[in-house]
Amino acid sequence: MSSLKVLHQTVSDCTLCPRLTIYRREIARVKVKRFQDWDYWGRPIPGFGDSKARLFVVGLAPAAHGGNRTGRVFTGDRSGDWLYDALYHHGFANQPDSTHAKDGMKLRDCYIAAAVRCAPPANKPLKEEFDACRPYLVEEFRVLKNVKVVVALGKIAFDEYLKTCQVLGHAISSPKPKFGHECSYALPWGVTLIGSYHPSQQNTFTGKLTRPMFYRVFERVRFELDEKRNK
Repeated sequence: MSSLKVLHQTVSDCTLCPRLTIYRREIARVKVKRFQDWDYWGRPIPGFGDSKARLFVVGLAPAAHGGNRTGRVFTGDRSGDWLYDALYHHGFANQPDSTHAKDGMKLRDCYIAAAVRCAPPANKPLKEEFDACRPYLVEEFRVLKNVKVVVALGKIAFDEYLKTCQVLGHAISSPKPKFGHECSYALPWGVTLIGSYHPSQQNTFTGKLTRPMFYRVFERVRFELDEKRNK
C-alpha cells in the first residue's frame, strides 16, 4: 500500500476534533429530504487525484451534503460542479461532472484536498480544527513530490497553504504573499501559488466569480506548467 493510500485511510478514520466528528455524523444520520435515499459517507474526506500531480488545488472544507455525503472532496455540490468543470475544460479531468465516489472521475496531473477534512457547522472551522488537520496537508505535500503549481480557493485556503509551507521548513518572504483573485507568486522552492475566489454559491450567484474568471485561473496553471516543463 502506498504512503498516499495509508494517509487517505488515516484521514478517513480521524476523530481528532470532537465538534466536527459530532456534526458530520449527525448530518449523515439526519440527512436532508432530497438525499434521504443516500448512504452518507459521514467521515473526514481524504484528498483525491493523481499521485504524480503537478497541480495541487486546496479548498476550505467539505460541504455537509456534498463531500460529507459522497465521500469525495468537492463532489455533489455547486462548488464542485464549477471546479470539476474547469478542470475538465483544461485537461485535468476525464469528465466535467463529479457526482459520487464511483462515477468514473479521474484526475490527470491534478490533486485536490481541503484544509479541513470534515464538514464544519456553518462552514466555519475553528482555529484548533485547522491546526489539527494541517499535518494531513503537510504530509500530502511531502508525498506528492511533483507539485509545481498550487491553486488556493479562497483567502483561508491561501493562508493555510503558506502555514503548511512553514511547517515544511520553507521561509515565507516578508511581506508575505497576499491573496487576490488571479494573483500569482513564484515561491523560492519552485512552486507557483495562484489565488482564486472560491467557487461557492455566495460568489458565483452574485457574480463575484464568473465562469470566464475561473477559467482564466486554470489557463494560467497551464501556462505555468508548460513554462516549468520547458526549463
